[in-house]
Amino acid sequence: MSEPVKHVGSHSDFDSLLATTRYVIVDFYADWCGPCKMIAPHFIKMASTYSIPGFLAFAKVNVDNVGSVAQKYGVAAMPTFMFFKEGKQVAVNGNVTIQGANLPTLMQAAEKMGKLAKEKAAAAAAGSA
Repeated sequence: MSEPVKHVGSHSDFDSLLATTRYVIVDFYADWCGPCKMIAPHFIKMASTYSIPGFLAFAKVNVDNVGSVAQKYGVAAMPTFMFFKEGKQVAVNGNVTIQGANLPTLMQAAEKMGKLAKEKAAAAAAGSA
């Protein structure tokens, strides 16, 4: 089985992921960030639970290594979580971003996006059957 979380290595990696996956949840983090380390295992668990190839991906962007992506989206605090639908940033449960290690809010957003992705994947499968 492949890694549940996609580690983005470049700006083009990020653009490619947004272009090929309907929904994407992104964790902007830094290696030196304590709250980032605290929430990381929970993010991996959410990715293992909800990821559906082509429909929902969980991605991590190291702001020190891929600063151009962090800069493009105005990331100023770590961790910052953002949500994308069909390549565009969207709000989930009223949150365009979640700043800090706010686990309950992040879990609610992941659950909602997981449900949407599951519905889209089921509809796509039914359409091709």
